[in-house]
Amino acid sequence: METDPFHGMVVPGSQDYGVVWPFGIHRAVGGDHDGPNPGDLLCAALAACLDSTIRIIANRLAIDIAALEVDVSAEVDVRGTLVVDRAVPVGFQQMRYQVTIQTAEGTDQQLVEKLLAAAEQSCVNLHTLRSGVAIELGILSG
Repeated sequence: METDPFHGMVVPGSQDYGVVWPFGIHRAVGGDHDGPNPGDLLCAALAACLDSTIRIIANRLAIDIAALEVDVSAEVDVRGTLVVDRAVPVGFQQMRYQVTIQTAEGTDQQLVEKLLAAAEQSCVNLHTLRSGVAIELGILSG
């Protein structure tokens, strides 16, 4: 049995890709902050979804991407998580993303704007975070 409450491993995906991600807990809630924390993984999931959505749509629009960077950050007030102040909600209070894209010389800027608008409209993780989703708890005990 694992006794370290501040570290763990997750297996991403619905099938076995042979990948295991270690995680650590942020120092603001008592961890060592020596690995990506669950909030980092959530931000990374949004960045990956936006990145791939932009690339897929760019491919369909025949836009040559020379460089693409998607940066996602989030702000949280941990007083809610730590039950220091019940008026503070548990969870991120704000998330931001920034897309830096460089396309091939001569690419129509209106086409790039169309690309980014279509990607924002099509990104599953972005819409899930914006609108929320019902989550059900299942417990297996043994």
